[in-house]
Amino acid sequence: MTYYDFLDTPCGQLLIAINHAGLVHVDFAAGLRPLPNLGGWQHDHLALAPYVAEFKAYFAGNLQRFTLPLAATGTAFQQQVWQALRDIPYGETRSYRDIAAAIGNPKAVRAVGAANGRNPLSIIVPCHRVIGHNGSLTGYAGGLEIKQALLALEGISAQ
Repeated sequence: MTYYDFLDTPCGQLLIAINHAGLVHVDFAAGLRPLPNLGGWQHDHLALAPYVAEFKAYFAGNLQRFTLPLAATGTAFQQQVWQALRDIPYGETRSYRDIAAAIGNPKAVRAVGAANGRNPLSIIVPCHRVIGHNGSLTGYAGGLEIKQALLALEGISAQ
C-alpha cells in the first residue's frame, strides 16, 4: 500500500508518498510533470509525519541531509545517478558532465540528464543542484522558478 500526504512549503505544495519500505515519491503539485494517479493510494497524515517533519526542517534551513528510508524504483543506471545526486553536498551544484564522471561513465551526459528527469524524489534526491556546465539553470520538474528558490534556500546564487 502507498500512503500519501500534501505539505505546503514556501515553494508550493508537495506530494509526499511512502510504502512499507520508505519514501517512494516527492513532487511539486504545481510542477511541470503530472502527479501520479492517487486512486490506489491512501491519505495518511500520521504515517507521513516523520517525513513531513524533515521537509519542514529543510525549508526552515535546519536540515541539510534527509535521513529517512528511501524506496524509489528505477533502473540500475537511474539508481546509480540518483545516488550520485544525493552525494552532491548541500549548498553546492554539479553539472550533468560532473555526474557522468562521478558514476564512471563520462560519455553518458545525456543519459544522466534523462535519469535526472525521472527522479521520483524531488529535493531528497537533489536534482535541483544540477546545472548546466556553463553555470546556467537547466530544466527542473518543479519548474525553474522553484529550482531557483531551492538553490537560494541552500545559499546558491544561480543564473
